[in-house]
Amino acid sequence: MRLRNSGGNALQQSSTAGGDSADALEPSEPATSGDQRPASDDQRGRLGAELGLVAMVTIWGVNFAVVKWALEAFDPLGFNSLRHILASLFMVGVLLRAGGIRRPPRRDVLRILCLGALGVVVYQMLFIFGLDRTRAGNASLMLALVPLFLLVLGRSGGERRGLAWAGAMLSVSGVALVSGSSLRLEGAGTLIGDLILIGAAGVWAIYTLGAQPLIDRHGPLETTAWTLWVGSLGLAIIGIPGLVAQDWTLVGPAAWGGLVFSSVFSIGLAYLLWYQGVQKLGSARTAVFSNLTPVVALTTGVLWLDERFTLPALLGAAMVVGGVLLVRSR
Repeated sequence: MRLRNSGGNALQQSSTAGGDSADALEPSEPATSGDQRPASDDQRGRLGAELGLVAMVTIWGVNFAVVKWALEAFDPLGFNSLRHILASLFMVGVLLRAGGIRRPPRRDVLRILCLGALGVVVYQMLFIFGLDRTRAGNASLMLALVPLFLLVLGRSGGERRGLAWAGAMLSVSGVALVSGSSLRLEGAGTLIGDLILIGAAGVWAIYTLGAQPLIDRHGPLETTAWTLWVGSLGLAIIGIPGLVAQDWTLVGPAAWGGLVFSSVFSIGLAYLLWYQGVQKLGSARTAVFSNLTPVVALTTGVLWLDERFTLPALLGAAMVVGGVLLVRSR
């Protein structure tokens, strides 16, 4: 979910990174060739899903720059608490529209509490502090390493693990180029931010695997909502000192807009677009679209935040994205 990291999106990987088969979610072919309407409807559904995924990638890619911009006015912990409160309210509306809110079974409560603490509280703390210390483009590349952590944990790669490990080494080398370039341009602070975000990617991979049994039993929508609500409560409590100390005169319309965008759009709407893609296209094909998120994040970082990237850094970015594609290849 996504809860990823949406660019700081806590939903991005929850419905796919656990190794779901794309074929299992493929729409069935029409029963007869004489009736062309089902095929036409199916094509329109696939096209709509693909356009939705383009919008999702744009939202997630832009979100890194939006959050970094908003953090110039907001306290990081206060900002995190507010955006997750808004996202939680959004998910309440989504579930009510989908048929109502259901209590989780008693046997799953402990797992939900632990996953909410790990996948929302810990992950988001690492995300917000890491992003605050590094570039938006760097952050997107560090969080793109989630499939590598899944590979290390033994839940990715399938029969092509040799190719997947080659992709892992390529991505790690790319991260070294990107971080090394940032270190020369901006100092150790950026490197610390990169390392924090690599830790966030590892935490999200663990969350993804831990959430898979719940997703299998209850589906990604309810699983994400339950863990999001638990984690949002924790973040709200942690964010109280930051909200009390916040200088609200610094928070202008642009910062408030960034808050709404990063909660309702990046955590809420983008997740629904992701889930629609999984339903219509399958999880493997949907995952390919998320590989474009760093490209959008790098571009918006350059255009909006005046982030500079050297040739080695751009080469490293290409190596990260290429390596992730190899890890995710079937």
